[in-house]
Amino acid sequence: MPKSRFIAGFIDDPEQFLEVGSRAREHGFKGLDGFMPYPVHGFESALGLKKSRVPAAAKLMLVIGAGLGLLFAGWTSAIDWPINVGGKPLFSWQAFIPIVFECGVLLAGITTFILLFHLGRYYPAKDPKMLRERLTDNQFALLIPIKDNGNREDIKEFLRKNGIDDVDEFEI
Repeated sequence: MPKSRFIAGFIDDPEQFLEVGSRAREHGFKGLDGFMPYPVHGFESALGLKKSRVPAAAKLMLVIGAGLGLLFAGWTSAIDWPINVGGKPLFSWQAFIPIVFECGVLLAGITTFILLFHLGRYYPAKDPKMLRERLTDNQFALLIPIKDNGNREDIKEFLRKNGIDDVDEFEI
């Protein structure tokens, strides 16, 4: 994967992080991203990021898993090994509810796990690149790609005008 160059502004306050992110989006910067030590509500809307499609994929796989669980339970009780117990019907769907639920949750969970690793690019033997050690502790970083947003000095000047003195350039 080709490396991209970013200008990063480091911020200590989450409110300022959201404020500067909104201003950067309003200013017309594209491809904004950020690093945070903990989740901040409103981060995606402030930077104009698209909504994740992971929940939709998980819901779809939940329905598929539940359907497969129902199909499997019905097949085993009515076709593969039919046993008439107490005069109950062979396909008694009420008895299959726990199996259907568990199969749906299992498939949705596995799908979410795989998708999050894929979308986060957490591949085996990948060496993660940290911008700074403090990002995992108490510091926020707003990343603005250089390629899409003009020259370096304009980006740095914008960040400094918005109260960010700690500005650096990185290649990720």
